Amino acid sequence: MSPTHLPPADASPSPATNTIPTTPRQTRNPKMGIPSTMKDAWIDNQRRNAILVASPLEEKRVRDARHCTQEGVRAGARAAAVAAAVSAVPTLVAVRVVPWAKANLNYTAQALIISAASIAAYFIAADKTILECARRNAEHNLKEVEKRAAANSSH
Repeated sequence: MSPTHLPPADASPSPATNTIPTTPRQTRNPKMGIPSTMKDAWIDNQRRNAILVASPLEEKRVRDARHCTQEGVRAGARAAAVAAAVSAVPTLVAVRVVPWAKANLNYTAQALIISAASIAAYFIAADKTILECARRNAEHNLKEVEKRAAANSSH
């Protein structure tokens, strides 16, 4: 794009359209800053790739990956809830009983302590669950491949 197509430096959004004037084909959302040509290119790319059809094996892999992700989210949420309860009780008790905590831990600090424990528990549990599920799927797929290879070699 040549410099003559760019809006002047002092161009303000026109009140009627609330967009910054650019080329006739290209409009920009002043809040997001994504040119419409970029959006059009992305949509064209999506349409071009829509012709592809996944094989049944690929669809199974996608289903397995989605299942593992959902399982990880459930395990992470469960762990986060437990960690929030387990970390909230001693934190709130310490703020009322321990003089140092009473003097130094305001509400924001208490919330940070509790949420940090919950966030850490969520990601650790989700990661472990997803990896375990992926390992299970890989072992299952390996056994299926070995069965097929044994069946093909015996014929």
